[in-house]
Amino acid sequence: MIGAMEPAVRAAEARLPASRQAAEPVLELRDAAVRVAGRTLWAGVDLTVGAGEFTAVLGPNGVGKSTLVKVVLGAHPLAAGEVRVLGARPGRAGHRIGYLPQRRSFDASMRIRGIDVVRLGMDGDRWGVPLPLPGPRRRAARDRVAEVIELVGATAYAGRPVGECSGGEQQRILIAQALVRRPQLLLLDEPLDSLDLSHQGGVAALIGRICQQEGVAVLMVAHDVNPILHHLDRVVYLAEGGSATGTPQEVITSETLTGLYGAPVEVLRASDGRLVVVGRPESAVGGHGTC
Repeated sequence: MIGAMEPAVRAAEARLPASRQAAEPVLELRDAAVRVAGRTLWAGVDLTVGAGEFTAVLGPNGVGKSTLVKVVLGAHPLAAGEVRVLGARPGRAGHRIGYLPQRRSFDASMRIRGIDVVRLGMDGDRWGVPLPLPGPRRRAARDRVAEVIELVGATAYAGRPVGECSGGEQQRILIAQALVRRPQLLLLDEPLDSLDLSHQGGVAALIGRICQQEGVAVLMVAHDVNPILHHLDRVVYLAEGGSATGTPQEVITSETLTGLYGAPVEVLRASDGRLVVVGRPESAVGGHGTC
């Protein structure tokens, strides 16, 4: 969960005309590059994400996919280029960003209910607990929690201890937590990584529906593009200090990936429609790449 921005900045944004707010890109990176410990992880990233668009960040392990998310959050600086998040510098629009970091499953002994996990997304950054007093604000918070739980399809089990929920159910509850403050940008760091194929498909379809119905822009780090392929508007492929950005049809091709890696890479389509990259030991596009 991201902290609130400064009141002055919040007030200034509230004065912007609605047409301008709607027209501004949610996220922009221009010729962006990142260095860690003297090594360039990626460079030349040019990306524009609008409201309701679904973008995946792909690439093998260690190329800086999660670091790109940290850049958007303002937790890691760029070495070159520029980034704008909701019209401001990174870290200045936290109240309009939902964030789901990498995670493992909740321990089976965790007794906190799913509904309480979602509610933490609304007021978990405040000290103490809400006063048990009736009022419009409390009713509005309760209604919003129920609304977002229904949106992600978790109504049937949100009242159970979260440790008793399956991995897919837990992930839906955490997505609801990230959505409860009505963000304009949702950052998801490998949300499908620990799920089986059936749950991967369900969560991927849910994220695609959130983009369409809620108008939320999604930037999602993924190791396998196949579960989300049909929901994507564009991809950012990171590899060995470089990058390629565009639609899936433009980027996930033999020609583009060969140029990115500087070595022969072949993209194959299996009989079930899944994409497989051949030529690298670790593929971000389904299955296992082959050297």
